[in-house]
This record gives sequence, structure tokens and C-alpha cells, in this order.
Amino acid sequence: MKKSSVLSALLMIPFLLFYALPTIGAAEKEERNWEDELMYFIMVDRFYNGNLDNDYNVNPKDPKAYHGGDLQGVIDKLDYIKDLGFTSIWLTPIMDNQARGYHGYWIEDFKSVEENFGTMEDAKKLVEEAHKRDMKVIFDFVVNHTGTEHPWVEEEDKQDWFHEQSPIIGDSQEQLENSWLYDLPDLKQENPEVKQYLFDVAEYWIKETGVDGFRLDTVKHVPKSFWEDFSEHVRSIDSDFYLLGEVYSDDPRYIADYEKTGIDSFVDYPFFETARQVFQEPGKSVSPLSTVWQRNMAFYENPHQLGTFLDNHDNKRFTRLAAENKKNPLTRWKLALTYMYSAPGMPIVYYGTEVPLDGGEDPDNRRDMNFKTGDTELKKHMEQLAAIRKRFPALTKGDFEQVVDDGAFGVFKRTYEDQTVFIAINNDVETKNATLTGVPEGSQLRGLIYDSIARDQGNGEYKIALDRETADIYVTEEDKGLNLLFIGVVVVVMGAFVTFVALVSRKNKQNQTE
Repeated sequence: MKKSSVLSALLMIPFLLFYALPTIGAAEKEERNWEDELMYFIMVDRFYNGNLDNDYNVNPKDPKAYHGGDLQGVIDKLDYIKDLGFTSIWLTPIMDNQARGYHGYWIEDFKSVEENFGTMEDAKKLVEEAHKRDMKVIFDFVVNHTGTEHPWVEEEDKQDWFHEQSPIIGDSQEQLENSWLYDLPDLKQENPEVKQYLFDVAEYWIKETGVDGFRLDTVKHVPKSFWEDFSEHVRSIDSDFYLLGEVYSDDPRYIADYEKTGIDSFVDYPFFETARQVFQEPGKSVSPLSTVWQRNMAFYENPHQLGTFLDNHDNKRFTRLAAENKKNPLTRWKLALTYMYSAPGMPIVYYGTEVPLDGGEDPDNRRDMNFKTGDTELKKHMEQLAAIRKRFPALTKGDFEQVVDDGAFGVFKRTYEDQTVFIAINNDVETKNATLTGVPEGSQLRGLIYDSIARDQGNGEYKIALDRETADIYVTEEDKGLNLLFIGVVVVVMGAFVTFVALVSRKNKQNQTE
């Protein structure tokens, strides 16, 4: 055998191995609903500077100043975001803000784009380019307040557009809705003129940009009667328009009560609080995660669409929490994201998680994105999780139950139509084992992350094992026994390798003799 022939055979190994592996069946592609989305949350000013010409009063060294990120920067990175597996993006407010309103929540003009971010043409182009990539876009939308420098604050004929200035004292609904949050002028939505203006603003952005939805800021600080009429109004413009509400509370009953207003879904703060506690260090029981889901099932009409998240722009980064516990953030992130991508809900990932960015309290948690890290281990893990989630509808639509509860080690089962998936989370400090049942007859379990296989041990029992601080997603597939083709390929490869070594050895001896 010639060396070239042996080398050719060796080069064919990856292809032979790929085609020898058994395929995993997936359900027919279904219409993509919001629970199927993977959402990337971007603070525009801190993401990427795509246009240096709109840098006004920019100072990257000042954490409370504009840093230069803009809409063109988001457009430039759409392929990057899509390659990570995300199907939608949520942007912090892009409306014209007062000086130092880099975050977007100090609005000065509701119908203009912040000059540091670009123009209305940039906003239109962003939505258009995202749609070309089959990605959805939602804008952060603020109706509770204006910035302190909004012209209305000084206009005499607009004084009845605001509630009387007073700080929020206590947590009564009246205080929450009528007082000034962080000393920001509180709009009086019960004033018909204010209400109509905000309706007009929503209509303006929907029609001008073609955006797919709004993330509604500070929902609990605005009367429910307003949200009822607002929801009806935007649906009269676009029947498929999506409304994601922010109701800051650890009580799912309180949040779920806003479903009656017509808001489609909400960012899931109870999940956020629980998941961060469970995953910031090993040894914590994972069963509280199941409790969160059980409560969601009890209180929400459509809990599958709740926005699950581990980080946002108002809290310390999860990376910092892990570091404060002297734990490896990468290990902690991989474990937490595996759960979030496979558990019920629509995962929302804060920009920079893939690096992962560090950050303390606001504004340190809003650091500039770092695009110089290359293909990190966490990026690859997120890409893998996204591919798995998209392939198996049971991970977005399936029911959910905890079938193994062993403290820091737990296994969760999801089923949808004829598909069964197990999510195993080992948050413990030692290797854990489990025996699983309820697997369809004639099946085997394949671990998709670590490529392991568990077969029926008899009586429908399947044994799995996970190293400390790891997680895997097991799918059911037909058990065809030993893969003879795969074994044959391995034999051929080993034979070729032995022959190659023998030829090289013989050639070397001949050269030495000569």
C-alpha cells in the first residue's frame, strides 16, 4: 500500500465516522412561536460602535457617559448574534434621550432616535436586516415617565400631564402608579391627552420600523386600565404584535395578574432570583427550580412564553456572583445555561454572557462588549445548546416534571407528542448517578452534550452518570444494538494505521541498510 493511499484513507475517517453514527430523529418543523425564540438582549450604547460620525460627547472611560455603541453597530453584528444561535434581539430604548442618558430610559423626544444611536433610517434598516436573517426585533418601550429634561416638564400647558412630584413610599398600588420612580417625571396615563399621545407613539414606531414587539418597561407603575387599552390598540395595528412586560416582583401571582391586561408574557423574575441562587455555587439543591415552574403552571395562562434570564442591566453580572463565591464562572455559566436553554420559557441572554463579561452593580454591569475574545468555550457551548433546543420541540413546548430529586443533583423530564427528553443537572461537588424510567420501549438514551449512551438494563431501567458540576440533555432514539458499520470503520481505520506504521518502519530500515 502506498503512503498516499494510506493518507487518503486517514483523511476519510471524519466523514466515515459521521455517516456511521446513528441519526436522531426530530419532529417536523413547526411554526415558530415566541416560546421557540432565543433572545439576545443588547444595551445599544455598550455593544458596538458601527458609525464614528454619530459619536457626540462620547467618553468610554466614564461609566455613566455615552460610549459610542449605535444601531449600525447592532446591524454589523447581526450575523455574529445569529451564529450564536439567537433568533431575536431586544434593544434598550433607542428614543432621543437627554445628556448622559446612554441607557435610553431618560426620554426627551418619544418620536426621534437618539442621535448617538443613529437615525430612523438606521432603525428601519436594523429591523429589515434582522428579518432577512429570519430574526425578530423588539424595542424597549417606556410609558411610565420621561427624562427630567423633557420639554414638557417646563411647559405650563403640560403640567397636568404629570402626577404631582413625590417619592414612592411603601408598596401600595397607588404609590407605585402615581409617585415618581427614581425622581423621574411620572406621566399621568389617566389623562386622555397623555394616553392618546402614547398610543400615537406606539403606532408611529410600529408603522415606521416594522418592529415585531415591545418590551414594556416598569409595567406595575402604570394603571392596568391603560395597559388594557394599549394592548388592544397595538393589536389593531398589528394583530401579531408581541408585548413582553417587566413587572418587577418575586410573586408570580402578582405578575400573572397583568395577563388580564392583554400583555402576552413577562420577564420571569422569580426564575431569575431562584436560578441565580441555585447556580452561583455548587452544592445548592436544584429542586427550587421545579417549584418555580409548578407555580408558573398554576398562575399563568401561557407559562411557556415567560422570559427566563440569569442576567440583566439592573443587577450584578452572574459572572461576578460566581467569582465572589470563588468559583469558576465558566463552569457555573455552562451549568446554568444548559438548564435555562432546556427548561420551559423563552431564554433571554444579556449581551456579553458568551465572553463572559464581568460586572458589579449598575453601571459596572453595563461594560462595553468585548469582541476580541475569539471562539470561547462558552460560545461553543451556547451554540451547541441553541442547536439542540431548535431541533427538539419537547424543549420548547413539552411538559416538565422533576423525576430525580437528590439535592444538588436532579433530572427533569420533558415530553411533547412522541418525543421524550431528560435534562440532568449535577450541581454537586461529586459524581452522581441515576436510574431513569419512563423511556419509550425499544429506545436508548443519547447524551447530546457529552455523547454518551444509556441502554435498557432490564425492566425499563436506564443508568446515567454525570461528573461534578456538569449537565447533559438526553434524548430518546431507537436502540439498534451494536452499530456494526461504526465498528467496521474503526477496524478499517486501525488496520490502515497499523499498515502505515509498518510501512514507515520498513522504509526506515531499508534506508539504514542502504
